[in-house]
Amino acid sequence: MTGAMPSKTDQAFLDIERMIVLQELPPGTLVSEKHLMERTGLGRTPVREALQRLARERLVEIHPNRGVLVPVASIEAQLKLLELRRNLEPFAVRLAAQRATADQRRTAAAYAAGAHRAAESVQSFAAFLREAHALVVSATHNEFVEVAMAPLQGLSRRFWFGNLTDPHDDLTQAAQLHGAILAAIAAGDADAAEAASLALSDYLFSFTYATLPGRDRVDQPQRGTGEKSRA
Repeated sequence: MTGAMPSKTDQAFLDIERMIVLQELPPGTLVSEKHLMERTGLGRTPVREALQRLARERLVEIHPNRGVLVPVASIEAQLKLLELRRNLEPFAVRLAAQRATADQRRTAAAYAAGAHRAAESVQSFAAFLREAHALVVSATHNEFVEVAMAPLQGLSRRFWFGNLTDPHDDLTQAAQLHGAILAAIAAGDADAAEAASLALSDYLFSFTYATLPGRDRVDQPQRGTGEKSRA
């Protein structure tokens, strides 16, 4: 983890988010606060506060007197999400490349160098992605970017991990794409960071279209650009 040790609420958020992203709590699951307290080893207050944050990021739905629902992730919703992410994330990585502190650039460089090692397992890459995403939004030094990006990144991670059919190839490709973004931020190259972000977007659109019945992983028409896929 980067920065200070997480609070109990932050730890509860990270633990429950991981369970959702990695399908330990599959879509459609209805759980109680008590169950999540047992799973995380944390008390009611941090778990409840974490759930409120997860609900704001649309990773759970809180139903009083019934429990906490992990909503189903649809392909249609993922494509709508990617339309927005394709426009917002290039802006965010440009800001990060321009505004990152010296410490943040060193961290980005270390993450870029370690991306392929993180891709050795689904669990380690999930942690890598969460930390890399957090670094990028932090390096923008704009709290509104963080608020806007958090649900896009969390929901996108959940869909991606939930639909892996060839984990080795997809983890390897994703490591290369994310590594390029982080390396550009470390170098302070805003143009390269934006180009790398668009390449990642191309890949995510292609990945999502391939989850449709009868579709293969091929280049797809991109949203908001006439550029040919780089993925």
